[in-house]
Amino acid sequence: MSSPSGVAVSQELLADWSHRAPFEFQDAAGVAVDAEDRVFVLTRQPSVVLVFSASGKLEKIWGEGLFTPRTHGITVGPDGNVYCVDDGDHTVRKFTPDGKLLLTLGISGQPSETGYDGKNLDTITHGGDPFNRPTNLAVGLEGELFISDGYGNARIHKYSPSGELLKSWGSPGSGDGEFQLAHGICTLPDGRVLVADRENERIQVFDANGAFLTQWTDVQRPTQIAHDVKRDCLVVSELCWRPGQLSYTRGTNQDLPSRVSVLTLDGEALGRWGGVEAAEPGNFVAAHGIAVDSVGDVYVSEVSWTIGVSQGLAPPGVHTLQKFAVRMADAPSAPQQST
Repeated sequence: MSSPSGVAVSQELLADWSHRAPFEFQDAAGVAVDAEDRVFVLTRQPSVVLVFSASGKLEKIWGEGLFTPRTHGITVGPDGNVYCVDDGDHTVRKFTPDGKLLLTLGISGQPSETGYDGKNLDTITHGGDPFNRPTNLAVGLEGELFISDGYGNARIHKYSPSGELLKSWGSPGSGDGEFQLAHGICTLPDGRVLVADRENERIQVFDANGAFLTQWTDVQRPTQIAHDVKRDCLVVSELCWRPGQLSYTRGTNQDLPSRVSVLTLDGEALGRWGGVEAAEPGNFVAAHGIAVDSVGDVYVSEVSWTIGVSQGLAPPGVHTLQKFAVRMADAPSAPQQST
């Protein structure tokens, strides 16, 4: 892969990375990496947290009986604590790395009022309080919690580190600061907040107080964003389009595979991967979560059962978590022609 910026991006599937659980699960809704490069995976059916070493050895399982079948996102904060977003329960919970509950945001089982009928984004008439099917969380420079909310709302909520709601912004729509499914969220060292506005097919960029700065549209149904600290760039997980599916912003679509994009911190595409044979190792059925470790290896979690297997579009047992070694280098310049 290469880009007009002159940067070449290549990736290698690390197929020997052993990441097996002692049971089958349907989806890997989210993935996160801590400072020790341990890998935390939030699964569905059953809904638990799996903790792997950097080499892929399963170290711990926790969360049994705590989550609904609709887990959604997982984040490890700078202090090592783990945030789990459960869109089926309308809550966000903070745990120690070993699974001790420290904090709950939202009221279990009680969605806020937004007009949402439980199924259709178009029924959301206004932004509401936290939460109505929240999706993901990012931790800010001062420990603030930024939460995307989500399937049944159209808002971003900012909390203090202790769990006090500081402010909310957003409404349904396709304008600046509006959302058609705020699905993923990431914060950057300069204070910017990036929101994967999935069905508007863009990443919106805000300051830490919710002021709209710009948008990046060279993405495809972005689901989550991670900052690659080693290379100071971004990696974005993106869903597929199937023939005839209707985009809010681009009309009827052709068959476009799920993929991963690598972007600069200003939204310029550096490279992408993901092919049409979705079930093949190294490609994606439904890239849903993404994380980067300290050496720059990329982990991609997939909701392969929800998007693929349950609809007869992927075989049972298809990949739900893959690890890639990613390399970036200056692309060789074109030969100079004599004049």
